[in-house]
Amino acid sequence: MIRALAVLLLAGLPVAGRAEVAEPRDYRMEDYRAPVPASLAGATVVGPEAAHALWKAEASFIDVLPQAPKPQGLPEGTIWRDKPRDTIPGALWLPNVGYGAVAEVTADYFRRGLEEATGGDPSSPVVFFCLEDCWMSWNAAKRALEWGYTEVYWLPEGTDGWALWDYPLERVTPLPGQPQTQ
Repeated sequence: MIRALAVLLLAGLPVAGRAEVAEPRDYRMEDYRAPVPASLAGATVVGPEAAHALWKAEASFIDVLPQAPKPQGLPEGTIWRDKPRDTIPGALWLPNVGYGAVAEVTADYFRRGLEEATGGDPSSPVVFFCLEDCWMSWNAAKRALEWGYTEVYWLPEGTDGWALWDYPLERVTPLPGQPQTQ
């Protein structure tokens, strides 16, 4: 039902002003902040309005915006503050899981987050996002598909597009247990 709703909302909504980017066969391995393709084989691509409808229908949302690690060797007494993240309300923030190659510990963290978000049901609808023109969400959605998730949605405009429609945002912290390195 949620997929049908998203398809109806998408009907007739062309993606304007986007450079044509071919969908690669494999993961994007570098230059993660660059124009993204208009498709992801096996997933449903949604814009902010369709994503909002999915949000109201209580689909799971996973934010994959990377988070910089605390620099090694800071002088004693240096105060380190992580950059705050404002995201779609109710979204689970799983930083650094959208790289093209991830360490097994990061893959385990991602799997745990997916299970938490979907209640362990790989057919439960899940929406992946980051920022506009961020390959991290494309990679994460592709990985979820490869792991057997079947109701995968990708919001290429991320929180940038969501906020442009004046939809709500909330401050979040990452899911505990995040690996320190990718």
